[in-house]
Amino acid sequence: MAEYDYDVLVIGAGPGGYVAAIRAAQLGLNTACAESRETLGGTCLNVGCIPSKAMLHASELFDHAANGTMAKLGIKVTPELDLDTMHGQRRDAVKQLTGGIEFLFKKNKVTWLKGKAAFKDAHSVDVAGQTVTAKNIVIATGSSVTPLPGVEIDQKVIVDSTGALELAKVPNHMVVIGGGVIGLELGSVWRRLGAKVTCVEFLDQILPGFDGEIRKESNKIFKKQGIEFKLSTKVTGIQNNGESATLTLEPAQGGEATTLDADVVLVSIGRRPNTDGLNLEAIGLAPNQRGQIEIDHDFRTRADGVWAIGDVVPGPMLAHKAEDEGIAVAENIAGQTGIVNHDIIPSVVYTWPEIAGVGLTEEQAREKGEVKVGKFPMMANSRAKTNHEGDGFVKVISDAKTDRVLGAWVIAVPGGTMIAQIAQAMEFGATSEDIAYTCHAHPTHSEAIKEAAMAVQGKPIHI
Repeated sequence: MAEYDYDVLVIGAGPGGYVAAIRAAQLGLNTACAESRETLGGTCLNVGCIPSKAMLHASELFDHAANGTMAKLGIKVTPELDLDTMHGQRRDAVKQLTGGIEFLFKKNKVTWLKGKAAFKDAHSVDVAGQTVTAKNIVIATGSSVTPLPGVEIDQKVIVDSTGALELAKVPNHMVVIGGGVIGLELGSVWRRLGAKVTCVEFLDQILPGFDGEIRKESNKIFKKQGIEFKLSTKVTGIQNNGESATLTLEPAQGGEATTLDADVVLVSIGRRPNTDGLNLEAIGLAPNQRGQIEIDHDFRTRADGVWAIGDVVPGPMLAHKAEDEGIAVAENIAGQTGIVNHDIIPSVVYTWPEIAGVGLTEEQAREKGEVKVGKFPMMANSRAKTNHEGDGFVKVISDAKTDRVLGAWVIAVPGGTMIAQIAQAMEFGATSEDIAYTCHAHPTHSEAIKEAAMAVQGKPIHI
């Protein structure tokens, strides 16, 4: 009789967990995955990345039709919003993708243990009243919405990102608390569909963590699109009036309070790691000050045979970071060498245009030494011009001595796709010259990357 029920038990079936489970099974390990949701895929597939992109794409098309972009192209239409159908196609995309993971579990012989898992010791957990043992246990429990102290989310008037995807009608006025990725994406959806949108941000600029120039340019673009911003402003209270809400705002540096009325308030001030209910005390672990589980380079925790990945460990809370860690941890458990280069993880905001970055910001790069920066505007890119997509620019930052690319930032309609090229180049240790001398197909948005790389040496062709 085997000493353990499984070689590997993964707790959580989000992007990190389900990928870890599938990879472990592919490597010949007897694998189970505990998940308490009714469907697999975690936040990302069920109420995050995937459904928000379905709404972003649909609302973009509506906006192009309603606000004259199509008319410029010689297509005259008068769109009518059918919000029920728009929600329907979102739910259908989610259903197909979560069902796809269930199929992959069956195909790879991963056992889905339905229920919440809590540790009994380092090699056994309780899942819905049943004790399950495993030689290796991977914590991949993800993150959840950070609450605003004293504010109750009712998913009608005061909503989080989950509720903001499910609104039954377009609000007259939506106030978004937080100028980060999630707030800007979901605020964009409802602005395009007809809502007035006001974004309140405690810091003096939106998109914390992004390159400074990118943050300023993004703010300009969103303002032009009709989103209002109240920067350096804190929300000190929200009164839920049943059908509407009244927010109390104060300047971040102190000053006189003002009020703001809204019929929907979206609270999007970040996410926090999910460790509640895991009974980490039973295995001698305690989260750090940020609520994260500390790990070593191989994703091991201090507890024997217990590993952790994704949003629950330090690093950016991004699905693709969790996926890469899921593959790496499975390979490490199998005795192979699983590595994630945490210096080269792209970030993307899926607004219109998209905003993307990888590596260091210009500010971070300058702190480390002398740099050269090349920029190229999208309005000088022939494909962006013909598509009426001239907003934004590409920026490449390289080391002044070695020319090695340290970071790149993009505001362009397909910015999220474009950034992959630079991430791959950086993974290979590319210089700006390497990118500049790589032939790019014409006419494509990606030519702006080539021109920005040429601009590092001061010699772009088209400006």
